[in-house]
Amino acid sequence: MTENTGVDIGVGGENSPRRSGAERVVNAPLPTVHGEFQAIGYLDHDRGDEQVALVHGELGTDDVLVRLHSECLTGDAFGSRHCECGDQLEAAMRAVVAEGSGVVVYLRGHEGRGIGLLAKLRAMALQAEGLDTVEANLALGLPVDARDYGVAAEILRDLGVRSVLLMSNNPRKREALVRHGVRVTEQVPLLIEPCESNLTYLRTKRERMDHHLPHLDAVAHGS
Repeated sequence: MTENTGVDIGVGGENSPRRSGAERVVNAPLPTVHGEFQAIGYLDHDRGDEQVALVHGELGTDDVLVRLHSECLTGDAFGSRHCECGDQLEAAMRAVVAEGSGVVVYLRGHEGRGIGLLAKLRAMALQAEGLDTVEANLALGLPVDARDYGVAAEILRDLGVRSVLLMSNNPRKREALVRHGVRVTEQVPLLIEPCESNLTYLRTKRERMDHHLPHLDAVAHGS
């Protein structure tokens, strides 16, 4: 990967060789309500997505606390209670600051587990009619999970990270990082207290997508 300290992300002339992979484009300070971060912007030449890594503190190479956060407009920006995404993003940023260093890789193009915003809203409409999140995607003729984590692995390597403490309840994220050459020393649970609006969704993630959500047991027993 090459670093470009400017912000020009235009492509070259028609005779220029086509780039591939993730290119670091810009690094800017980003003060947040959770603490100080550096927002490092990348251009994914393979998919055309613009990605960002929020870096706090001085990163080491091994056992770096990391969150791979899939873009979720409804949860991250609108505060939807249909999922726990917004709360997970905030919890991850707080955890990185509390640790003293770490990375939150915000993965654009992952909306709705990779099916896109409008398809996700269609799936949510089907869920309101009684389908679960897996059934809704399949009813639309779409994959249950279409996300790819190759660019996340590239970004971590560009940041000098060789092994991670991965904040995730999803075993497939761990498997994907390992498959792309990043060691996962430990998978750190990122458990958010469920509410009435997302309990069915979370149970489906546990029962049909193998997410590790042991905190749902108490709710299930009490309901």
